[in-house]
Amino acid sequence: MKTELEKMLAGEPYQPLDPDLVARRQRARQLCQALNTGAEADTDERRRLAQSLFGRGGDSVWLQPPFFCDYGANIELGERVFFNVNCVVLDVCRVRIGDFTLFGPAVQVYTALHPMDAARRRREEFGRPVDIGSDVWVGGGAIVLPGVRIGSRAVIGAGSVVTRDVPDGVFAAGNPCRVVRELEG
Repeated sequence: MKTELEKMLAGEPYQPLDPDLVARRQRARQLCQALNTGAEADTDERRRLAQSLFGRGGDSVWLQPPFFCDYGANIELGERVFFNVNCVVLDVCRVRIGDFTLFGPAVQVYTALHPMDAARRRREEFGRPVDIGSDVWVGGGAIVLPGVRIGSRAVIGAGSVVTRDVPDGVFAAGNPCRVVRELEG
């Protein structure tokens, strides 16, 4: 029989109040709190905290606090990913972010979903992974919804709500986010 963690990571309905999951979320929140309140000049401690928080890529991530996430361990970062202030990543499923990707202030990345049926919603949730390519720029205040893939070299306009996949090398914006034009280079 699968654990609640295994169900969660597989995108299956799971019990969010499972004691193991609660402990994992508490750990992530403690690490985020330490990152968010620590001295910016203490680069060694910030790097140690980021490496402890993220599943991969904590050694080169650049965070402008505050930063918030559910688990952290489900976030896989490429080289030199940048999160500006007030970014939120709800990582009940894997969030994979490619090299040199930039997030403006208050960007939110969601993998968590809830059943439409109220009775089920009281006891379970589920999720879908998010994949964001390399050299992507996500403008401030954008929201990336569960199950979305954003292609490499894409630019997402500020305030956009990304509800479906965005191909490589385009500028996309709006609510819902739509391709506006192809980018050169």
